[in-house]
Amino acid sequence: MVMRQRWRDLLFLHWTVHPDVIAKTLPPGLTVDVWQDRAWVGIVPFFMEGVRPSYLPAVPWLSSFLELNVRTYVRDAEGRPGVWFYSLDCNRWPAVRLARGAFHLAYRHADMHAERGQDGTVSYQSRRTEGGGHAEAYYQYRGAGKIRQAEAGSTAYFLLERYRLYSWNASRRSLHTGEVWHPPYPIQEAVVEEWSAAPAVWNGDFALEGPPVACHYSPGVDVGVFPLRAV
Repeated sequence: MVMRQRWRDLLFLHWTVHPDVIAKTLPPGLTVDVWQDRAWVGIVPFFMEGVRPSYLPAVPWLSSFLELNVRTYVRDAEGRPGVWFYSLDCNRWPAVRLARGAFHLAYRHADMHAERGQDGTVSYQSRRTEGGGHAEAYYQYRGAGKIRQAEAGSTAYFLLERYRLYSWNASRRSLHTGEVWHPPYPIQEAVVEEWSAAPAVWNGDFALEGPPVACHYSPGVDVGVFPLRAV
């Protein structure tokens, strides 16, 4: 394990997309992982806390920041399921540079602000600054109802319980994968008062139509990230 961190107050918004649309955007070695004959694209805003190498303590300013990722679900040639990230917006330049260099992930710097109200409502705002200004994306959400875990064979399990990521080293034209450990997500119904599909448009890959078809909230999990390996 090379990195430890905590993911907190996660909102998972998901849309369905025709698999052919996603297949055109993937690097060699990956295929679309489908559920109910559809590909899925997620937008996930959340808080990152205690981010650090496994052998070092957290540094208050550097180890805590905001992240908003746009993602889809894939399998490699061995059939291993995982996550492919179109982008990962973050409001800490050092974290952006480290993740690009060490993990070959599409991190982008953004102007981001978020706070959690006394009633548990999260207000979350992001505007990508790297490469020029963009419209803001705003989210207001909270969890409601009983905390549970996703049941195997359910839509929530397909979308949330992913323990592998994939990345592409453009300079070497090579696919890499890394395992991610965390306990099963504690999840609740997500009450979403404000949402935006704009981050998917910022990447220039596709537009997401209509409201999200699946919404989940998690108060958070502790996470371990393992080294990348060539596929």
